[in-house]
Amino acid sequence: MLVPLLIIVGVLSYYQLLYKSERVDSGIAKLETIFDKHRNIVTSVRFSPGDSLIVTSSVDSTIKIWKRASGEILKEIKQASGIAYMDLSSDGNYVVTGSYDSTVRLWRIADGLLKKEFKGHGGTVWTVAFSNDGKKIASGGNDGLVNIWDVETGNLLHKLPGHKRIVWSVKFNPDGTKLASSSFDFSIKLWNVDDGKLVWDNREHKETVVDIAFSLDSKLLASTSDDKTIKLWNVAEQKLIRTMKVAEHVQAVAFSPDDKRLMTGGRDKPMIGEFLQEIFGNSKFNPGVSARLWEVETGKS
Repeated sequence: MLVPLLIIVGVLSYYQLLYKSERVDSGIAKLETIFDKHRNIVTSVRFSPGDSLIVTSSVDSTIKIWKRASGEILKEIKQASGIAYMDLSSDGNYVVTGSYDSTVRLWRIADGLLKKEFKGHGGTVWTVAFSNDGKKIASGGNDGLVNIWDVETGNLLHKLPGHKRIVWSVKFNPDGTKLASSSFDFSIKLWNVDDGKLVWDNREHKETVVDIAFSLDSKLLASTSDDKTIKLWNVAEQKLIRTMKVAEHVQAVAFSPDDKRLMTGGRDKPMIGEFLQEIFGNSKFNPGVSARLWEVETGKS
């Protein structure tokens, strides 16, 4: 019994105290402001047009609108249920939330008015997205369905079955003709928005595909997965361009406005280290890596 116990203690000590993910620090980014007024997990963050404001959502059931430069809270919108995800319309006037009570909600930022509720999911709505023209909302969640809604009427335009498990992310391409979705079933699916037809069923990831993002020119799709990879895809050819590997579970991705860089974020350490963080908390002596910035053309971080 002693030898196995010593081995377990040794492994746990290594991941808590000594293991360090590979890091790159080119000095390109620095900490500017800390926004720390939410009382629970922050589930999404968006910049307003012009970047003067930041909009955040949280499991604490609130949306907060902050001054980016100072961190001052200008407005808080509170709803009845925890917010699993949020998106901001391209004009910066509305937010849409996916919630733990199975409901999609549309809020007007100026006065915090609830404009519409969209009901039709069974279980938590984990992801929501506006089309760029603000006329459609997509949602996905525990029921494995992808729904597309008409913002003006509140009508359900398409209910898209196909995923076998939880849908974690939905994203419209910039011109609003396609919708991508990713799932706990390890797949990425690409749909026609007009007719709801499935046009690409991508199953090349080995674990849950947690997030996806289109490039601003619509040519590329990035995906991040619990298989510890970031993949870049050519959308028109439905072909893998590049795979970037990391030690962490990668759970978020976004392109820069010029499509030259890719930002990814995730859990700070490999699985064992992540488990220890849950017990012992974050280590100042040995912190993990929470975000990486990549060159799209080369795949280098």
